[in-house]
Amino acid sequence: MNDAVIEEVPPLEVIYQDQYMVAINKPAGLLVHKSYLARKETHFAMTMLRDQLGQYVYPIHRLDRPTSGVLLFALSSDFARQLNELFSERRVDKGYLALVRGYLNDSGTLDYPLKEILDKIADKKADQNKAPQDAVTQWANITTCHYPQPIGNFEQARYSVMALVPKTGRKHQLRRHLAHLRHPIIGDTTHGDGKQNKYIRKHFGDMRLMLHAAQLQFEHPITGESIRLVAQLPEDFLTLLGNLNVTDVGLNPIEHVHAQLD
Repeated sequence: MNDAVIEEVPPLEVIYQDQYMVAINKPAGLLVHKSYLARKETHFAMTMLRDQLGQYVYPIHRLDRPTSGVLLFALSSDFARQLNELFSERRVDKGYLALVRGYLNDSGTLDYPLKEILDKIADKKADQNKAPQDAVTQWANITTCHYPQPIGNFEQARYSVMALVPKTGRKHQLRRHLAHLRHPIIGDTTHGDGKQNKYIRKHFGDMRLMLHAAQLQFEHPITGESIRLVAQLPEDFLTLLGNLNVTDVGLNPIEHVHAQLD
Protein backbone atom coordinates (compact mmCIF):
# COMPACT_ATOMS: atom_id res chain seq x y z
CA MET A 1 0.00 0.00 0.00
CA ASN A 2 1.34 3.42 -0.97
CA ASP A 3 1.08 5.82 1.95
CA ALA A 4 2.54 8.77 0.04
CA VAL A 5 0.58 11.98 0.52
CA ILE A 6 -0.45 13.62 -2.74
CA GLU A 7 -0.21 17.39 -2.44
CA GLU A 8 -3.44 19.16 -3.27
CA VAL A 9 -2.81 22.17 -5.49
CA PRO A 10 -5.66 24.67 -5.96
CA PRO A 11 -6.63 25.42 -9.57
CA LEU A 12 -5.21 28.52 -11.18
CA GLU A 13 -7.45 31.58 -11.26
CA VAL A 14 -8.46 32.21 -14.87
CA ILE A 15 -9.23 35.90 -15.37
CA TYR A 16 -9.86 35.83 -19.13
CA GLN A 17 -10.37 33.23 -21.83
CA ASP A 18 -11.55 33.18 -25.43
CA GLN A 19 -10.90 30.79 -28.31
CA TYR A 20 -7.44 32.24 -28.87
CA MET A 21 -5.89 32.90 -25.46
CA VAL A 22 -6.22 32.59 -21.71
CA ALA A 23 -4.89 34.71 -18.85
CA ILE A 24 -4.40 33.73 -15.22
CA ASN A 25 -3.63 35.49 -11.96
CA LYS A 26 -0.31 33.79 -11.17
CA PRO A 27 0.38 33.25 -7.48
CA ALA A 28 3.66 34.49 -6.06
CA GLY A 29 6.23 31.70 -5.82
CA LEU A 30 5.03 29.80 -8.89
CA LEU A 31 7.43 29.32 -11.81
CA VAL A 32 6.05 29.90 -15.31
CA HIS A 33 7.67 26.76 -16.73
CA LYS A 34 10.31 24.16 -15.95
CA SER A 35 13.83 25.38 -15.35
CA TYR A 36 17.07 23.56 -14.69
CA LEU A 37 17.72 26.19 -12.01
CA ALA A 38 14.75 24.82 -10.04
CA ARG A 39 14.98 21.13 -10.77
CA LYS A 40 13.30 20.13 -7.51
CA GLU A 41 10.11 22.05 -8.27
CA THR A 42 7.06 20.02 -9.29
CA HIS A 43 4.48 22.70 -10.10
CA PHE A 44 4.64 25.15 -13.00
CA ALA A 45 2.04 27.55 -14.32
CA MET A 46 2.27 26.26 -17.90
CA THR A 47 1.74 22.58 -17.07
CA MET A 48 -0.86 23.30 -14.40
CA LEU A 49 -2.91 25.39 -16.84
CA ARG A 50 -2.48 22.77 -19.58
CA ASP A 51 -3.87 20.08 -17.29
CA GLN A 52 -6.61 22.38 -16.02
CA LEU A 53 -7.84 23.24 -19.54
CA GLY A 54 -7.07 19.88 -21.13
CA GLN A 55 -5.06 21.42 -23.96
CA TYR A 56 -1.60 22.73 -24.71
CA VAL A 57 -0.87 26.37 -23.87
CA TYR A 58 1.89 28.68 -25.10
CA PRO A 59 3.41 31.15 -22.62
CA ILE A 60 3.68 34.62 -24.15
CA HIS A 61 5.66 36.50 -21.54
CA ARG A 62 7.07 35.79 -18.11
CA LEU A 63 6.76 36.97 -14.57
CA ASP A 64 9.54 36.47 -12.07
CA ARG A 65 8.81 33.62 -9.70
CA PRO A 66 8.13 35.88 -6.67
CA THR A 67 5.87 38.24 -8.66
CA SER A 68 2.12 37.67 -8.76
CA GLY A 69 -0.40 38.82 -11.33
CA VAL A 70 -1.50 38.70 -14.95
CA LEU A 71 0.15 35.96 -17.01
CA LEU A 72 -0.93 35.42 -20.61
CA PHE A 73 -0.94 32.22 -22.70
CA ALA A 74 -1.96 31.55 -26.30
CA LEU A 75 -3.99 28.49 -27.24
CA SER A 76 -2.25 27.93 -30.59
CA SER A 77 1.23 28.41 -32.00
CA ASP A 78 -0.06 30.79 -34.68
CA PHE A 79 -1.76 33.08 -32.19
CA ALA A 80 1.30 32.85 -29.94
CA ARG A 81 3.32 34.29 -32.82
CA GLN A 82 0.88 37.17 -33.20
CA LEU A 83 0.92 37.96 -29.48
CA ASN A 84 4.71 37.75 -29.40
CA GLU A 85 4.81 40.36 -32.15
CA LEU A 86 2.72 42.71 -30.02
CA PHE A 87 5.16 42.34 -27.13
CA SER A 88 8.27 42.68 -29.29
CA GLU A 89 6.82 45.81 -30.94
CA ARG A 90 5.96 47.23 -27.50
CA ARG A 91 2.24 47.47 -28.28
CA VAL A 92 1.31 45.99 -24.90
CA ASP A 93 0.83 48.16 -21.81
CA LYS A 94 1.75 46.64 -18.43
CA GLY A 95 0.82 48.02 -15.05
CA TYR A 96 2.25 46.95 -11.69
CA LEU A 97 1.62 47.76 -8.05
CA ALA A 98 4.50 47.75 -5.57
CA LEU A 99 5.21 48.54 -1.93
CA VAL A 100 8.59 50.26 -1.59
CA ARG A 101 10.81 51.55 1.17
CA GLY A 102 10.46 55.19 2.14
CA TYR A 103 8.40 58.05 0.77
CA LEU A 104 8.73 58.13 -3.01
CA ASN A 105 6.39 60.97 -3.86
CA ASP A 106 5.13 62.49 -7.11
CA SER A 107 5.80 60.74 -10.44
CA GLY A 108 8.47 60.44 -13.08
CA THR A 109 10.20 58.48 -15.82
CA LEU A 110 13.43 56.64 -15.13
CA ASP A 111 15.57 56.08 -18.22
CA TYR A 112 18.44 54.07 -16.80
CA PRO A 113 20.14 51.35 -18.91
CA LEU A 114 20.61 47.98 -17.24
CA LYS A 115 23.36 45.47 -17.79
CA GLU A 116 21.96 42.10 -18.85
CA ILE A 117 21.79 39.58 -16.02
CA LEU A 118 23.59 36.43 -17.17
CA ASP A 119 23.45 33.00 -15.60
CA LYS A 120 26.84 31.55 -14.75
CA ILE A 121 25.97 28.19 -16.34
CA ALA A 122 23.33 28.81 -19.02
CA ASP A 123 25.03 31.98 -20.31
CA LYS A 124 28.67 31.05 -19.81
CA LYS A 125 29.35 31.48 -23.56
CA ALA A 126 27.58 34.84 -23.78
CA ASP A 127 29.40 38.15 -24.11
CA GLN A 128 30.19 39.11 -20.52
CA ASN A 129 31.05 42.69 -21.52
CA LYS A 130 27.87 43.49 -23.42
CA ALA A 131 26.84 47.13 -23.14
CA PRO A 132 23.88 47.94 -20.85
CA GLN A 133 20.46 47.75 -22.50
CA ASP A 134 17.96 50.58 -22.68
CA ALA A 135 15.47 50.37 -19.80
CA VAL A 136 12.64 52.81 -19.13
CA THR A 137 10.12 52.77 -16.27
CA GLN A 138 7.32 55.23 -15.56
CA TRP A 139 6.20 55.54 -11.94
CA ALA A 140 3.71 57.42 -9.80
CA ASN A 141 2.90 57.48 -6.10
CA ILE A 142 -0.51 56.12 -5.08
CA THR A 143 -0.19 56.66 -1.34
CA THR A 144 2.32 56.76 1.49
CA CYS A 145 2.01 54.87 4.75
CA HIS A 146 3.98 54.09 7.88
CA TYR A 147 4.24 51.71 10.81
CA PRO A 148 4.75 53.26 14.26
CA GLN A 149 7.98 51.49 15.09
CA PRO A 150 11.51 52.86 14.59
CA ILE A 151 13.83 51.58 11.91
CA GLY A 152 17.09 53.06 10.67
CA ASN A 153 17.20 56.85 11.04
CA PHE A 154 13.45 57.30 11.32
CA GLU A 155 11.12 57.13 14.33
CA GLN A 156 8.66 55.08 12.27
CA ALA A 157 8.96 52.79 9.26
CA ARG A 158 7.94 54.61 6.08
CA TYR A 159 6.59 53.12 2.85
CA SER A 160 5.00 54.07 -0.46
CA VAL A 161 2.54 52.21 -2.64
CA MET A 162 3.59 52.80 -6.25
CA ALA A 163 2.07 52.42 -9.70
CA LEU A 164 4.70 51.23 -12.18
CA VAL A 165 4.59 51.04 -15.98
CA PRO A 166 7.67 49.47 -17.62
CA LYS A 167 8.22 50.64 -21.19
CA THR A 168 10.90 48.00 -21.78
CA GLY A 169 11.17 44.43 -20.54
CA ARG A 170 14.59 43.87 -19.01
CA LYS A 171 15.15 41.14 -16.44
CA HIS A 172 14.27 42.36 -12.94
CA GLN A 173 13.78 45.83 -14.45
CA LEU A 174 11.29 47.16 -11.90
CA ARG A 175 13.20 45.72 -8.97
CA ARG A 176 16.50 47.15 -10.21
CA HIS A 177 15.03 50.52 -11.16
CA LEU A 178 13.36 51.02 -7.79
CA ALA A 179 16.62 50.05 -6.08
CA HIS A 180 18.38 52.65 -8.26
CA LEU A 181 15.88 55.26 -7.03
CA ARG A 182 16.88 54.19 -3.49
CA HIS A 183 13.35 52.96 -2.80
CA PRO A 184 13.70 49.18 -3.20
CA ILE A 185 10.63 46.95 -3.33
CA ILE A 186 9.79 45.34 -0.01
CA GLY A 187 10.52 41.61 -0.01
CA ASP A 188 13.13 41.80 -2.76
CA THR A 189 15.90 39.51 -1.51
CA THR A 190 18.17 40.18 -4.50
CA HIS A 191 18.03 43.93 -5.08
CA GLY A 192 16.26 45.06 -1.92
CA ASP A 193 16.96 46.19 1.64
CA GLY A 194 17.75 43.28 3.93
CA LYS A 195 17.12 45.35 7.06
CA GLN A 196 13.64 46.32 5.85
CA ASN A 197 12.80 42.76 4.85
CA LYS A 198 13.88 41.50 8.27
CA TYR A 199 11.82 44.22 9.91
CA ILE A 200 8.66 43.24 7.98
CA ARG A 201 9.14 39.56 8.81
CA LYS A 202 9.61 40.40 12.50
CA HIS A 203 6.45 42.48 12.75
CA PHE A 204 4.15 40.72 10.26
CA GLY A 205 5.51 37.21 9.75
CA ASP A 206 6.13 35.52 6.41
CA MET A 207 6.30 37.83 3.43
CA ARG A 208 6.77 37.80 -0.33
CA LEU A 209 8.03 40.22 -2.96
CA MET A 210 5.54 43.08 -2.83
CA LEU A 211 5.21 43.39 -6.59
CA HIS A 212 1.99 42.55 -8.45
CA ALA A 213 1.27 42.63 -12.19
CA ALA A 214 -2.20 44.16 -11.95
CA GLN A 215 -2.87 45.04 -15.61
CA LEU A 216 -2.16 44.02 -19.19
CA GLN A 217 -3.69 45.98 -22.07
CA PHE A 218 -3.47 45.50 -25.83
CA GLU A 219 -5.51 45.27 -29.02
CA HIS A 220 -6.74 41.76 -29.85
CA PRO A 221 -4.80 40.67 -32.99
CA ILE A 222 -7.86 38.92 -34.48
CA THR A 223 -10.93 40.88 -33.38
CA GLY A 224 -9.35 44.31 -32.90
CA GLU A 225 -11.06 44.50 -29.51
CA SER A 226 -9.36 46.47 -26.75
CA ILE A 227 -8.34 43.87 -24.15
CA ARG A 228 -7.86 44.96 -20.54
CA LEU A 229 -6.78 42.14 -18.23
CA VAL A 230 -6.93 42.81 -14.49
CA ALA A 231 -5.62 40.60 -11.67
CA GLN A 232 -6.90 41.13 -8.14
CA LEU A 233 -4.36 41.60 -5.38
CA PRO A 234 -3.68 38.34 -3.50
CA GLU A 235 -4.55 37.99 0.16
CA ASP A 236 -0.97 38.16 1.45
CA PHE A 237 -0.43 41.48 -0.36
CA LEU A 238 -3.72 42.86 0.96
CA THR A 239 -2.92 41.70 4.48
CA LEU A 240 0.38 43.56 4.62
CA LEU A 241 -1.21 46.69 3.19
CA GLY A 242 -3.95 46.37 5.79
CA ASN A 243 -1.35 46.18 8.54
CA LEU A 244 -0.09 49.52 7.23
CA ASN A 245 -3.65 50.93 7.23
CA VAL A 246 -3.87 51.00 3.45
CA THR A 247 -7.30 49.80 2.42
CA ASP A 248 -7.71 50.65 -1.28
CA VAL A 249 -5.01 51.15 -3.89
CA GLY A 250 -7.13 50.38 -6.96
CA LEU A 251 -6.17 48.12 -9.83
CA ASN A 252 -5.43 50.72 -12.48
CA PRO A 253 -1.71 51.54 -12.29
CA ILE A 254 -1.52 52.30 -16.05
CA GLU A 255 -4.21 54.96 -15.87
CA HIS A 256 -2.78 56.32 -12.61
CA VAL A 257 0.69 56.76 -14.09
CA HIS A 258 -0.59 58.32 -17.30
CA ALA A 259 -2.79 60.76 -15.36
CA GLN A 260 0.14 61.85 -13.19
CA LEU A 261 2.58 62.26 -16.07
CA ASP A 262 0.26 63.98 -18.56
